[in-house]
Amino acid sequence: MPTRIWILASFTLCCAVAASAEPPGDLTSDDDKSIYLIGASLGRNVVSLALDDREVEIVKRGFEDSLKENDLAVDPDVFGPKVNGFVERRNQRTAAVERVASQKLLESAAKETGAIKTETGLIYKEQKAGTGKQPTPTDRVKVHYHGTRSDGSVFDSSRERGEPVSFALNGVIPCWTEALQRMKVGGKAVIVCPAEIAYGDRGFRGIKPGAALRFEVELLAIE
Repeated sequence: MPTRIWILASFTLCCAVAASAEPPGDLTSDDDKSIYLIGASLGRNVVSLALDDREVEIVKRGFEDSLKENDLAVDPDVFGPKVNGFVERRNQRTAAVERVASQKLLESAAKETGAIKTETGLIYKEQKAGTGKQPTPTDRVKVHYHGTRSDGSVFDSSRERGEPVSFALNGVIPCWTEALQRMKVGGKAVIVCPAEIAYGDRGFRGIKPGAALRFEVELLAIE
């Protein structure tokens, strides 16, 4: 990560949390809605920092100073290189907390009737047997999925969007690469991924470091 990443990090978070003098109220125009989604999307990228209320206010101050072209209270050439260390420490702290919560999900899923736990830690439970072919690691597949965190909240769902997705099986997280090879076209399964074969201790776009993830997956086709 380059030393000047502090600029991007500050902009990223502030797009999601910065308050204007007059609250925007309802998002009436398409532009309003697009800007809002930009902020929401960027904000998810820094959820692993777990900023408290005071720290959020500091972020707002930095954003406002930059926006108004005020003199910055901190020298970026001095403190810019320290951002990497800060982010890493926060990621580790968040991961430690998240792994405790995730362990409950992993233990519960492994105890379900019909669940299989593999050597990698993947927990796989078939819901509906498919009748078509099984994909290989180099195949491109088309699926529907519904992904939830350890607390049951949804972080991503092609089902909710009403649009299946296609991807190369060797281009996704290891948990998916392994699990999808167990399925046949037309089949449905629940897969639970420990952090080690998901997004690890770095997290990803609204997924906290150390998080175990649960997916309901339907294999629609091998493309």
